[in-house]
Amino acid sequence: MANPMSVEQAQQAGERAMARCETLASISETPGQLTRVYLSAEHLRANQQVAQWMEQAGMRVWQDQVGNICGRYEGLTAGAPAILLGSHLDSVRNAGKYDGPLGVLTAIETVSWLNQQQKRLPVAIEIVGFADEEGTRFGITLLGSKGITGRWPESWVDHPDQQGITVAQAMQQLGLNAAEIHHAARRRDEFIAYLELHIEQGPCLEDAELALGVVTAINGARRLNCCFTGMAGHAGTVPMTHRKDALAAAAEWMVFIEQQTQAADPQLVATVGTLSCAPGAVNVIPGEVQLSLDIRGPEDEPLQNLLQQLLQEAEAIAARRGLTFSAEQFYGIPATTCDSGLRDALSDAVTAVQGKSMLLPSGAGHDAIAIAECWPVAMLFVRCAGGISHHPAESVTTEDVALAIHAYLLAILGVAERHHLA
Repeated sequence: MANPMSVEQAQQAGERAMARCETLASISETPGQLTRVYLSAEHLRANQQVAQWMEQAGMRVWQDQVGNICGRYEGLTAGAPAILLGSHLDSVRNAGKYDGPLGVLTAIETVSWLNQQQKRLPVAIEIVGFADEEGTRFGITLLGSKGITGRWPESWVDHPDQQGITVAQAMQQLGLNAAEIHHAARRRDEFIAYLELHIEQGPCLEDAELALGVVTAINGARRLNCCFTGMAGHAGTVPMTHRKDALAAAAEWMVFIEQQTQAADPQLVATVGTLSCAPGAVNVIPGEVQLSLDIRGPEDEPLQNLLQQLLQEAEAIAARRGLTFSAEQFYGIPATTCDSGLRDALSDAVTAVQGKSMLLPSGAGHDAIAIAECWPVAMLFVRCAGGISHHPAESVTTEDVALAIHAYLLAILGVAERHHLA
């Protein structure tokens, strides 16, 4: 694969993207921390800043009806279908600087290079800074990308934040109109592909001593509220052989979850994140334990098989101990498989700039999940220090970002050429 971008150009682009991440990080509702949530004054300011950078890169810019900031770099033919690039501009509370914004700013650098070279492709390039991926304010995720796909549930506009302000009311405060959300939806024929660059948020690339990797699939997830019910009793008077200890049952199950998940598949993960004992006194045998289960994996069938095994074992533990067990799933999202052709284009590009490519799943969710409902998607991962994310210690290097921009550009050129030949 030809390397049209020089090493020096890539390094300069990487330095610019890193500096702009710093600029965006200063747009925050909390002094000394990074917190930028959907439909806030900071959301609007970030959009305005990114719009300015898009315009400098030669793009036509607009904000859509859900608050995404959008830019278009026209192809050789006006109105040609586009390759869509992007990520999100919102954050969790007390966030890192790179989760989301890095994907938007590196995308802008690829277009900036095309513009500087006065190069137009057989397809257009569009970039979106998605308004809300994290769901920090309203507790519902992927609002920006669901706006693009036209798959906003009608109930979302009535969803309140912690202050009781609904999405519709917050939109009105920012000059948006909830009645016009459907206008943000894009036609199927407007895009040929979606490519998203993102920090890995995990340790795999660092362990492999590689700057870049290519995502195979975004993990599906199931979340359940579970409960062991036994019988509370006096800690001093009930013999060990007579106890129906709900916490002991939960502990046995938690160890089984860890062991069985490790044995099942290295790409499957399971987590018990919350635990609540009742009555919760030091001198009382726990009569009821409520606990959560979060289970994830890149393929739905192995994920479901593991979940069945875990729930069957919980039932068996409860029966053996004279307890009852119940579980209710409150959240589920299917695994999102990346498009094989786009994945190969990214792998070829990564190989060209770092000598080899590594394939890995994404354990975290991304806007690509929503976009995949309408268009083929693929993702490029950038190494982050210690795999730390959603934390101020989130860190990437300028050298890795420069390599990422170089690979991103090569992949875009490859996808555009393939589409033209097809």
